[in-house]
Amino acid sequence: MTQSSPGRDRSLNEVRTVIPATCYERPRRRAWLAVAQAAVLYLAALAGLLLVDVWWLLVPLWVLAGLGVAGLFVLGHDASHNALVDSARANRVLARLCMGPSAHIEAAWDVGHNRIHHGYTTRQGFDFVWHPVTPDEYREFGWRRRVQHRIEWSGVGAGAYYLRTVWWQKMMRFRPEGPRRRTIRAARARLVGAVSAALIVAAIVGWLTSGPVGVVWLPLKLFAVPFLVFVQVIGWTVYVHHVGPGIRWWTRREWNRFRGQMESTTILRIPAVVNRLWFHNIFIHTPHHVDPRIPFHQLPAAADAIAAAYPGTVRVSRFSVRDYLRTTRQCKLYDFESGCWLPYAAAVTKRSP
Repeated sequence: MTQSSPGRDRSLNEVRTVIPATCYERPRRRAWLAVAQAAVLYLAALAGLLLVDVWWLLVPLWVLAGLGVAGLFVLGHDASHNALVDSARANRVLARLCMGPSAHIEAAWDVGHNRIHHGYTTRQGFDFVWHPVTPDEYREFGWRRRVQHRIEWSGVGAGAYYLRTVWWQKMMRFRPEGPRRRTIRAARARLVGAVSAALIVAAIVGWLTSGPVGVVWLPLKLFAVPFLVFVQVIGWTVYVHHVGPGIRWWTRREWNRFRGQMESTTILRIPAVVNRLWFHNIFIHTPHHVDPRIPFHQLPAAADAIAAAYPGTVRVSRFSVRDYLRTTRQCKLYDFESGCWLPYAAAVTKRSP
């Protein structure tokens, strides 16, 4: 049986009371400067891709373009939480615009991410983002599902997982019931129309500049490859937020909001320049889960206040490639009863009843 943890009887509302009121201030100038910075970084990389065809320059430009998409997406994610500016209408518009280059439907993201992932973080059977499988479940997989799982849970598979599970299944193919159905359908149509228009324009420019080869090459170079780079970046980002040897997932009966948001999220230190240019404090993830209304530039102050009030609860570490690869080797399956991650070897021998 899993031992009781200190978070069993704690309330997330109590945590929110220790966050200073200043952490909820959203200066419009700060938000617009961040959006302008993200747009410039993305458009500059796009302009470079438009003008360059030398392979050794294309590769870094693709990386920069993918990071540019990620930078806009992170701010769109903030806006979707109504945290970027004070106006709910402006947040909705900014969320849609900033999520456009990543081909994300903001209305569907609002349901899947804002309501389900944040509402049931690391709860068994509810939180679909990087939800682990048990040894018994893995044993029931056919060979195709096992190969798929081994790829997606490998050190280089985060993008494949995100593309299939989050973007495709929970976004593009998402068909909710009720009043949201029409809203998401209309938003999907607008997004598909905008993406199609961008690809058509790129194909026409490619034809005019390079003939038949350009029809395929320019859309791939400008949009498809940066999108795939973004998918890898954002998939890795989500993975390190909620998967790790010390990160708990909870059974339905043990889970509560304090445990999900405080004990199963992380603060990961990454290089300051990278954070400043593209990631906008998204790796300071615990205060974001405690209260998604906190804008990105106030997350460090909120994290300090939470850590001071709850010493030893907030998990803080510095990112290293070695630790990440160790995590991808160790965290393959999960035992919800004992609350621990397991390697694939745990599925070799069937557990005794």
